[in-house]
Amino acid sequence: MRKRILEAALVAACVSTAAQAGWQDQASQADAQRLSQLDESRSKGLAAAQSGGDMSAIREALDGAPASISGDALTGNWHCRSMKLGGMTPSIVYKWFTCRISHHGGGLFLEKLNGTQRTAGFLYPDSNGFVYLGASSETKEPPHAYSGNGASVGAALTPDDQIGLFTASSAHAARIEFPYPVQESVFDILELRR
Repeated sequence: MRKRILEAALVAACVSTAAQAGWQDQASQADAQRLSQLDESRSKGLAAAQSGGDMSAIREALDGAPASISGDALTGNWHCRSMKLGGMTPSIVYKWFTCRISHHGGGLFLEKLNGTQRTAGFLYPDSNGFVYLGASSETKEPPHAYSGNGASVGAALTPDDQIGLFTASSAHAARIEFPYPVQESVFDILELRR
């Protein structure tokens, strides 16, 4: 029960800002810089992953030209899996879990519902699709909120904050590309299928 109350508080705290501003108003300068380096991060991650055994899954996740998909078409449950490229290992492709995209306070809210590592945050419309601003947390922790311009104690980056480009190639296939995650890897992908 306490976990549900904390989750509701997290959503309520994020909702008021999500409906009122674009991602540029919410993102920290350091996160906006990371997003501007998406191509570089992807190239370095893919180069590192070449020596691993997961390239077919990684290519499949990155395949598909961006399509213009409405927020309504994106809502609902998805199968999702994380991929980490470069850094500690050449690549890791995790098993499938459940994600959900829903409407909250005038915005689209994405959350990974199970697995050890969770993520939750908002999708902001952008010329390239959507920009994801969220935060990661562990299974037994309450969900973390994106700190953005309110980063803790003056830190430029926090280990939980995430920024990424959400691209849908259809109403049944999408991905979030995370440039230069703060921990573990050089480039992450959250693949979504249904």
